[in-house]
Amino acid sequence: MIRTEPIIAVDNVPKSSQFYQKLLGCTGQHGGETFEILTDNGTVILCLHKWGEHDHPTMLDQINAGNGFILFFRVDNLQQIFENATLLNAVIEKDIHYNENSLKDQFILRDPDNYYLIVSA
Repeated sequence: MIRTEPIIAVDNVPKSSQFYQKLLGCTGQHGGETFEILTDNGTVILCLHKWGEHDHPTMLDQINAGNGFILFFRVDNLQQIFENATLLNAVIEKDIHYNENSLKDQFILRDPDNYYLIVSA
């Protein structure tokens, strides 16, 4: 089996962790100021790493965080997650709409670090 466990660099790990937990209903498994592991039913969906910690060369410079990178979440409760995003006052780039390429409903938003997220049914 192969699966990805993406790690993104963020300014404030606890704040970003709370955002994702409230948005997606996932659970934090690590906690702390510099690193967090977010899971759904025991499966890692995203890791959060504080900018500049642990000397990872791609996490030293905050220029254009997320440039060339999309966090894509496939969910079974799109409307609930959209409502969660609204309650979080998240920046919604595009409301729920039908994507003719994927043949699915989706919406697009930004996280607290300006990462581009697509949430799709």
